[in-house]
Amino acid sequence: MLAPSHKPSYKRCVASRERIEADPYLAPRWETSALLTIDTQCDTLDGGALEIPGTSAALPAMTRLAEAFRTSGRPIVHVVRVYERDGANVDVCRRAAVEAGARMLAPGEAGTELARGLVPDGAPRLDPARLLAGELQPLGPGEVAIYKPRWGAFYDTPLEEHLRASGTDTLVFCGCNFPNCPRASIYEASERDFRLVVARDALSGLYERGEQELASIGVLLLAVEEVESALGTDQRISSGCP
Repeated sequence: MLAPSHKPSYKRCVASRERIEADPYLAPRWETSALLTIDTQCDTLDGGALEIPGTSAALPAMTRLAEAFRTSGRPIVHVVRVYERDGANVDVCRRAAVEAGARMLAPGEAGTELARGLVPDGAPRLDPARLLAGELQPLGPGEVAIYKPRWGAFYDTPLEEHLRASGTDTLVFCGCNFPNCPRASIYEASERDFRLVVARDALSGLYERGEQELASIGVLLLAVEEVESALGTDQRISSGCP
């Protein structure tokens, strides 16, 4: 007996897209959009201390997306984690491991840096002291990093204030491990009435039921090439970690 297919229904995808793009409160406004990359740090890539399956595979699509936003002059926010070595700021599900000596996303270490290709050439290394203090760290024109202490990118961070100040009302999400931080961040953004897009091939850990749930709250799911087309760009670059 054949296993049931897990490929999304084409008709259902088309219907969801048509519904969202026709809705005056949900349709993306690309001219006031920003890109959010979530937790795409070297420790989450293949072989990293906090390896998340599928993140390395999705990284080339993420780098294309970042370059598309850079080329179009739209804002980019890289949301990151930094775990104090004593575990004081670590999620409770990982705190005991860090307290016992596990080294992951530690301040100043190579594994905490953003994956190569996500940031522009010449961007500075992450500044843990600045980030942990709740400050934005500029990485390039219109491009910053922020630290988040928990799953959601809006929880106890300057993200919303930064986005409102730039006139952003549409967010495009990509990054690491949909079931955890991206999903929490997407729902927080929905609670704040942002128009939402997920680049489905630039997000690790995404699955069919998750796509259906996102569409049900008005999130538009697109491929990176469709986002590039909407922004008027088509860039392809290599990626990896030092």
